[in-house]
Amino acid sequence: MRGAAVAAPHAASDARPADPRSVIAAARGWLGTPYHDQASVKGVGCDCLGLARGIWREVVGSETLPVPPYSRDWGEIGSREVLAENAGRVMIRIDPAEAGPGAVVLFRMRAGAIVKHVGILTGEGAFVHSYERLGVIEEPLTTAWRRRIAFAFLFPRPARALHKKKT
Repeated sequence: MRGAAVAAPHAASDARPADPRSVIAAARGWLGTPYHDQASVKGVGCDCLGLARGIWREVVGSETLPVPPYSRDWGEIGSREVLAENAGRVMIRIDPAEAGPGAVVLFRMRAGAIVKHVGILTGEGAFVHSYERLGVIEEPLTTAWRRRIAFAFLFPRPARALHKKKT
């Protein structure tokens, strides 16, 4: 159900998406990791962005952007969608309506607020995310969650997969 990739600012226009099965397997590998604000260590602790960063390291490779401190206030009002802008620098932006298994979705938790929550779609009407009191869980993508999706992205295929050695 994935739609055509839309070139995002500063993203390679020829980037191909990572295998969604690899993304989902990596996401599920984090299940049970406790919640820890601004962390990204599998089995030890992570927040929602830390989960996405950890999956990036497993699926794509080294992180390419430094992560500045950020607030966890889901009601934060701002003039820029910093999370979406940074995702667009390194990931493949797609239409949220076309997001399927393996897609990274960004949620706007309150009307008028900037996006502040990240999840990975698993394709069975569910998604994996890190939630403050529960840690990393997989739960149904209910109507309430679905209507909060504001942006969607795909992890790019690792560079080594794009440039296979010719024999």
